[in-house]
Amino acid sequence: MTTDTGERRGWLWGPYSCLALGVFLITLLLDQAHKFWMLDIYNIAERGRVYVTPFLDLVFVKNIGISYSMFDQESFIGQLVLAGFAVIATLALWIWVARGVSSRVLAISLGLIMGGAIGNAIDRVRIGGVADFFSMHAFGFYWYVFNIADVAIVAGVIGLLYDSFLASRKDAAKSL
Repeated sequence: MTTDTGERRGWLWGPYSCLALGVFLITLLLDQAHKFWMLDIYNIAERGRVYVTPFLDLVFVKNIGISYSMFDQESFIGQLVLAGFAVIATLALWIWVARGVSSRVLAISLGLIMGGAIGNAIDRVRIGGVADFFSMHAFGFYWYVFNIADVAIVAGVIGLLYDSFLASRKDAAKSL
């Protein structure tokens, strides 16, 4: 299928698919390599809390739910359901990339979200929950413990918001 501008679009591949796929793969590889190193080589689970800076510690926490441990799923079947949801969401985002992405920022953002989602889904199958390591804190207040996949997902959402505001500004400028 070709669009009015002559660019070729298909069901599963579009003009920004290569960029999104590259960001997805880099995000996934970084996340999984870091988790492998922390769990299997550095052995953070046995070492316990490692103080890095006055505001950052490394610690192993297995999150069996989703954000802030909501919807905790202790069973392997529950973890498979959550991983399956991540796979379905990633497929939906991939179709968005192939069929409707019109900017590099949007492709990069969706690649980050997909890589983070699949990275956490792999954890659910591999260890029965998501492996989190980074514990930020200040003045006695501790935020949640997170990982590289979580950072990628948040960065991707920020990119989506940025792109939506950028598109709104362009539309406003055209209407003048």
